[in-house]
Formats: sequence, structure tokens, C-alpha cells
Amino acid sequence: MPEQIVILDFGSQYTQVIARRIRECNVYSQILRYDTPAAEIASLKPSGLILSGGPSSVYNEDAPLPDKEIFKLGVPILGVCYGVQLFAHFLGGKVERGLKREYGKSALSIKDASCALFAGLPETLQVWNSHGDKLTKLPKGFKPVAATENSDFAAIENKERNYFGLQFHPEVVHTPRGREIIANFVHTICKCGKNWNMRSFIDQAVEQIQTQVGSERVILGLSGGVDSSVAAALLHKAIGAQLTCIFVNNGLLRGREAASVREVFGKHFKIKLQYEDASKLFLGRLKGVTDPERKRKIIGKTFIEVFQAATKKAGAVKFLAQGTLYPDVIESVPIAGNPAAMIKSHHNVGGLPKNMKFKLVEPLKCLFKDEVRQLGLELGLPKEIVYRQPFPGPGLAVRILGEVTQKRCDILRAADTIVVEEMKSTDWYYKIWQSFAVLLPVRSVGVMGDERTYEYTIAIRAVESQDGMTADWVKLPYDLLEKLSSRIINEVKGVNRVCLDISSKPPATIEWE
Repeated sequence: MPEQIVILDFGSQYTQVIARRIRECNVYSQILRYDTPAAEIASLKPSGLILSGGPSSVYNEDAPLPDKEIFKLGVPILGVCYGVQLFAHFLGGKVERGLKREYGKSALSIKDASCALFAGLPETLQVWNSHGDKLTKLPKGFKPVAATENSDFAAIENKERNYFGLQFHPEVVHTPRGREIIANFVHTICKCGKNWNMRSFIDQAVEQIQTQVGSERVILGLSGGVDSSVAAALLHKAIGAQLTCIFVNNGLLRGREAASVREVFGKHFKIKLQYEDASKLFLGRLKGVTDPERKRKIIGKTFIEVFQAATKKAGAVKFLAQGTLYPDVIESVPIAGNPAAMIKSHHNVGGLPKNMKFKLVEPLKCLFKDEVRQLGLELGLPKEIVYRQPFPGPGLAVRILGEVTQKRCDILRAADTIVVEEMKSTDWYYKIWQSFAVLLPVRSVGVMGDERTYEYTIAIRAVESQDGMTADWVKLPYDLLEKLSSRIINEVKGVNRVCLDISSKPPATIEWE
């Protein structure tokens, strides 16, 4: 079992950021619910424990509290924000509602430079606060080591027990030297080495897959996206011919996507690939449908039908693999007012039905998105797949406003291919979150040669984002926009006008439907 830091989640919107910061120290970290039994935590043999922040107050009746036995585990503990209150609650301190709430940036003055958390750091730091309560009496054995204008106990330490508390958030970018504080906790205090990397993860994951699967067969729904592609490559490395990938062509794919998937996985990786061309079925069921929600439901239901039929053709299979990532499996803490529990809206087609009797294999479930990309490169996947932009589950259907037809798919696919080509040739494709074309149900008059035309309009959407939750439109260079417009109008039959979507999310969404 690798060295690891366990994080108990009390509902902070930054909990996953703490995990990322620890992994950036080349140390494995995992997030557990706040009420995970101490015995279960002990079985993981963590090198250290972090108590996350959260929206609650320890003096509330329904405050989330950990198993008190965690303070007998004998490992270093770092309490962040709400985590400091937990020290006070369990170890004899006092927390009160502050006369002045402390949100945003403030200056931290280090009072005791001998504190290991602040080794190598200057006497004054910029930090980020987000709290209304404050520590007013230290727990037994603790002493203050840093202060802000609003708090004499902004950082506390119990050197004998290796317990540390921070009223601010070291994990966020608004605390510029916060990564060094976390690194000091992980390496100096918890004595962790730098053993977490993708190569070591591959060895660990291969062994786990082989142990779980044994000699049984596994199927994976391959979409051509980053997550399922990396999962396929990792599974194939672990179990070889025991893996069968099912690729469903729903007729709503990007340009050359079906051919690319068959070439990369079938010919290059020699993965057993079952290709299901169901494009006519999908397009037939979408005929005359204009409501976006109905489109999604039809596509989702049809995909399940096609996939179920494909699994029967694949023969006796015990395991179903999915490209589930870490943010998808971390259970939201059910705390009132918890910002991390907000539901993220995805443009996916939905999960598989419960009556599909498979055991799940989720080889990526402890990785974040950027780690999955690193893993893909380590496994030899081409850059075009590893760094490809997100693509909605219903495909082009959510980028065709109005009825989805073969002709409209062909028009949009051709226009979108040009967008991808030009974005890649200017290197903009890999700099931003997403860029694509949208076909509008708007026809307008134009002039081509000496003839009047009455054709469709293409909208170009280019956005920058970190996670898809919020997004801002990208200010692409005029010469690139001119090239995109010129090529689309000249090369795509049925289009005579191109416009640019300059809406941010919110209030708009990234996709149009």
C-alpha cells in the first residue's frame, strides 16, 4: 500500500483541491466521508490526516462530527478552517461566532518561525479566508503560531501530538505560498516521500485489475473520449484479450471519429473491438423531434438498447468497465448549505439500466482529469485522444437546434471539422476548454457568385473553463475568425453565414441545448 494522506470531508467546496495539492507533492491522497470510522481509517495506514473545511459551525446541533477515536490514531493531523473548530470541540478549546466575518485575502503574520508548517516561508504571507466563526480559546497543549488582523489564532500547533490547525485555506490559489505549507505538512511532518506518479500508479492499477477480474472477461463501452479511451488502454495492458470494447456509432459523432477509434484501438493497440453501426436507428427515432429534452431521452434509451444487444453478442461476460473519475465517486456530504453538494449538470445520455447484471470495474476512479491525461500519455495513447476537448454524450444532436436529420448532421460535421482543424493548426485547440460549431435553424439570404442563396447559419463557440461549471468566451484572433468563416462558407454546402457566440456561463450554457 503506497504512502497516503487521508482527507475527511466536512462539506468544503475546496476538499478536492486539497487532494490535488497533496498529489502535486507526489503523494497519494484520498477523500473519505467525515464520519468514516477510525478503525477503517487505521486500516489504510495513513501517514497523516487532514480535516477539511465546511459550511457548518461545531456548536450547531446537526454539525458534522468525526469519530472521536481519530485523535487516538497516532498520526499527524492538520485541521483546515472548520477542522480547527473540531480540535476545539474535541480537545477542550472554544469557538465563537466572530464579531467580524473574515472572507477573502488577508495578511498572515508568522509568530513562531520554528513551526514546521511554515519552514522556508517569510514572516508575512497572503492567505485566503472563508469563515464566520473563530477560535477564542485554545485546546489544551496548543499554542498560537500565526495571526491575522481578525484572529490571534490563525494558525495553531500542538508540537507534542503533531497536530496543526489553520483558520485560512492553504489549498486555494489565493494563498500563493499555500502549496509550500501543504508540502511541509506532507513531507516534513508526515515524513512522506515522493512516490506517487503515473508509472507507479500503472503497476498498482494493473495488479488490482488482475486481482479483481481474474480470468473473467470484461466489456467496456468505448466512446472515443478521453476517459473511456484511457480506461481501455489500461485494462488492455492488465488483461489483454479478456477485454472487449463496444463502440456504438449513433450517427451523431464528430468527423472521422468512428474511423479514428477503429484505427487507434483496433489496429494499433490490437484491442478486441466490437463496432456497432446504429446510426440509421438513432436518426430514425429522432425524425421530427425538436425538443432538446426529448432528443436526449431518445438517444439515451436507444443507446442502452443497442449496448444491451451488443453485450449479448459479445458472449458470457462477468465485468463491465467504466471510465469513472475520482470527482464522480466522491460522495457529496449531505450537509445543509454545502456548496460542494450542488448538482453539476452534464450533457450525458444517462447510465446503464440496473437489470444489467455485471460487476463494475472502475480503473480510473482514484484519478482526477489531468491525471487521466498523464496516464494516457504513459500508456502510449496519441495526443489527439489524450487532449481532445469534451464532447457531449448525445453528440451533435445538442449542437443542431431543431430537428436532427442526416443532411443537418453532415453540414454540422463538416463545419465542425474545419473548426477543429483551424484551432489545432494555430495551437488554440489545446489552450482552451472547448471549441466547436453549432447549426442554427436560421436560414438567411446570401450571394454566392451571381446567385442569391438561402442557406443555414453556423455559430462558432469557443470557451475557457476549468471544470465546465463556469466558462468565459475566448477572444480568438480576428485573422483566425476570418479563416474559420471563409472556409466554412466556401467549403460547406448549405451554409452562407457564420457568427460568433460571445456568451459566458452563466447565464448561458456551454452547449446550446
